Amino acid sequence: MKRFILEELIKWKKSKYRKPLILKGARQIGKTYILKKFGEENYEDVAYFNFDHDEDLYNLFENTKDPQRILEQLTFIYKKAIHPEKTLIIFDEIQECPNALNSLKYFQEEANQYHIVCAGSLLGIRLSHTSFPVGKVDFLDMYPMTFSEFLIADNCENLVNYMKSIKNIEKIPDIFFNQLEEKLKAYFIIGGMPEAVQIWVNEKDIQLVNNVQKNILKAYESDFSKHTRE
Repeated sequence: MKRFILEELIKWKKSKYRKPLILKGARQIGKTYILKKFGEENYEDVAYFNFDHDEDLYNLFENTKDPQRILEQLTFIYKKAIHPEKTLIIFDEIQECPNALNSLKYFQEEANQYHIVCAGSLLGIRLSHTSFPVGKVDFLDMYPMTFSEFLIADNCENLVNYMKSIKNIEKIPDIFFNQLEEKLKAYFIIGGMPEAVQIWVNEKDIQLVNNVQKNILKAYESDFSKHTRE
């Protein structure tokens, strides 16, 4: 599914003032998906590391703050060379490893030729018990799918193009108005969570969509309770 934030990631890659990037946002809005897609389309290789799945990564960041030593050990884990500017390094669920979050400061100062992007839940990063690398990272906020992204996913890009073509306040012809009204009502019910949108696009079954929405809410509740225990 098309996400407009991809254009912002490309701008980050090309910027001469680029720093390690933290992509912030709620869970299950597609952060991991978009970072992998960005890497696959704009780099020769993608080195992906998930702190929620691989606890061995924690020790790596506890033992040293030297970016070169960290990169050497990441290479052993990845089992392939990690090249500056050619390999996109993805740190997923970075809020789970405060030392990794703090290490971004040293990557920016000593190894900024390496392109590093991180995905983290907004709540987890805010409550992370670590010294934050203030001024040493770039931020990009990600949100659920917009109405335009919803339309494109639902094979209605013509409606998006029509909306973009409107330059003045004017009456919308019925042929467009009726379609837009129907799709907007569906968007209000389905929302912009990618999994729910994908189910709707594929199945057009609102009950299946409701099940996805309920599961997402349960996952959020679990995430809240995890942080309140800390």
